[in-house]
Amino acid sequence: MDFETVMQELEALSNERLKKMYIGNGAQEPLFGVATGKMKPISKKIKINQPLAEKLYATGNYDAMYFAGIIADPMAMTEADFDRWINGAYFYMLSDYVVAVTLAEAGIAQVIADKWIASGEELRMSAGWSCYCWLLGNRPDSEFSTSKLSSMLDQVEKTIHDSPDRTKSAMNNFIYTVAISYLPLHEKAIETAKAVGPVEMNRGKKKNSILQVSENIQKELDRGKLGFKRKYVRC
Repeated sequence: MDFETVMQELEALSNERLKKMYIGNGAQEPLFGVATGKMKPISKKIKINQPLAEKLYATGNYDAMYFAGIIADPMAMTEADFDRWINGAYFYMLSDYVVAVTLAEAGIAQVIADKWIASGEELRMSAGWSCYCWLLGNRPDSEFSTSKLSSMLDQVEKTIHDSPDRTKSAMNNFIYTVAISYLPLHEKAIETAKAVGPVEMNRGKKKNSILQVSENIQKELDRGKLGFKRKYVRC
């Protein structure tokens, strides 16, 4: 399936209600407003195609960029490729749910995520913390350094309230993911969540959000989700 055909099929799946919702979350034109679940039949025909993924991502069309993440080959992507993708990720649904997700399936994921976390740039930092969430929720605990993750929890506790809003959200999710999906630091993550307390996020024209990570962790523990690992990162 070539580039033009994919774009035509995505456009045929456009949904005005979803388009408005995506725009409300920060998406910009061009976009069609395609439900992600509707993309699966197209992705099954293509499977993995990195050259096509690059063409789609370069369009700046939100739906095409999202679909690019589905058919990308993360193991074939270099650090320069991921940097180019994060440069094009102009809002959090791209940085955290396309770029970070794709990066989480690459062998160089932690190296790049660490650099992004240290960058001082809101969406880069958000993508870096989000990548660790996707990694921890999928890979075995043995693949991670407990001391490193412990230091990252300390960093979150010290800096979350002064961080940019999207980074706050990703840091909050990091505490939650460590508590649920990384057993060696479960107790420390619980204590970090308590120390952090409520986190306020400015949402522009919308009402500010109050993130309550301790409550979210407890809800998952009550559901018996301790130790949860997802089978796949990408859909």
